[in-house]
Amino acid sequence: MRITRSIRGLGRLLSAFAAAGLLLAVPLRPAAAQDAQALAFPGAQGWAAHTPGGRGGRIIRVTTLAADGPGSFAEAVNAGGPRTVVFEVGGVIDLGLKTITIREPFLTIAGQTAPHPGVTLIRGGIDIATHDVIVRHVRVRPGDGGLGRFAGHDFDAISTVRAHDVIVDHCSLTWGTDEGLSASGTRFAEGPNTAENFRNGTSRRITFSNNLVAEGLAYANHAKGEHSKGSLIHDHVQDVLIVGNLYAHNYERNPLFKGGVRGQVVNNLIYDPGARAMHYNLIAEEWIGHDYEKGEMVIRGNVLRAGKDTRKLALLMVGGSGDLDVFMQDNLAVDLLGEQTIPMVGRYTTAPIKVTELKQAPTLPFGVKLLPSARVQDAVVAEAGATPWDRDPVDRRIVADVIEGRGEIIDSQDEVGGYPKYEPTRKAFVEAEWNLETMEPKSGVYPRGEPLR
Repeated sequence: MRITRSIRGLGRLLSAFAAAGLLLAVPLRPAAAQDAQALAFPGAQGWAAHTPGGRGGRIIRVTTLAADGPGSFAEAVNAGGPRTVVFEVGGVIDLGLKTITIREPFLTIAGQTAPHPGVTLIRGGIDIATHDVIVRHVRVRPGDGGLGRFAGHDFDAISTVRAHDVIVDHCSLTWGTDEGLSASGTRFAEGPNTAENFRNGTSRRITFSNNLVAEGLAYANHAKGEHSKGSLIHDHVQDVLIVGNLYAHNYERNPLFKGGVRGQVVNNLIYDPGARAMHYNLIAEEWIGHDYEKGEMVIRGNVLRAGKDTRKLALLMVGGSGDLDVFMQDNLAVDLLGEQTIPMVGRYTTAPIKVTELKQAPTLPFGVKLLPSARVQDAVVAEAGATPWDRDPVDRRIVADVIEGRGEIIDSQDEVGGYPKYEPTRKAFVEAEWNLETMEPKSGVYPRGEPLR
């Protein structure tokens, strides 16, 4: 204990000297350099589980629901240095058809601090283009923004872009016009023509856990036409964990792994996919001049339930031209009558690709406690999405429809009530009430709020 305190004290002293110009600036990973075993938060999972996020940095308060300017969410996430963003307001932030791009690392967005009804971002999205970022308990609902069909101005709700060591946990991501939740980057990074270089040039060590990814808009403003998509995991992404999420009413990509991706899909509930649930596809046209990379998918303890818009499919559909290693165990896929007539693997390609079934289970990512598929629906329904202890009406409707077997793929948020309009609320953030290392309330009780006067 004394040694740990001494190391932390030395770290603070060195940081102070560096800030005063008395030391050469040497980039160190905050908090991780002090305690390499500290979890991002209780229950963090995957290859990113030990990211410090903004731990040990400034507390930045969001005090307005304005899209930008002093006290705004945009100003807070665009600040430099380690920081934790907390909310003293609850309600709706209209991004005005813009994407907020996070470029500064070491950030925690603690949506759980917002008073009821929580924080919801509409008419835009978030790109994470840096490293060591934690996003929790935020709702992002791009919607069609009032734009015409095929207008070409579209948004992911949340996407990583050449990012690493990122966790998106307990977020609600609906009405995306590109994807709901994706991991992306440069397909072939500049530099050596090697797989290692390409992998380092895109997203890696990513965890998507306990999110609600639902109602991707089909025929809205995407220039390509139909684009109701759940999660795109882009070419070469490595060490991605998709665990405990609810995918509902997305036509495809629940999720899609592209060429050379390696990751695990564990204990997710997929309801009412359209043409495809999970799929893998290396697109030959996009890889011209490069050797194909083999992908790897570990698919364990997931549940697929057909809905109104589900076509004939398999739990995993393999397309394109690249080979794939796959390990599948204890997955459940049922039709509208609850019968297990949906196959585990299918193909939508004529290319001579090789799908190799791995005989031995790869090691589960850090912190993952595998549930049997029979328990997955109840577990996901209880936990998925932002503030599951205080779901907003949109999330409650989606979850209820999943339970009852209702709902469908939509073209506009207006088909299901339109953008939310919540009365703004305010509640001061009191540091003494929170564990600032993990951003959990010391009392175990999450905040409510009072209407703004």
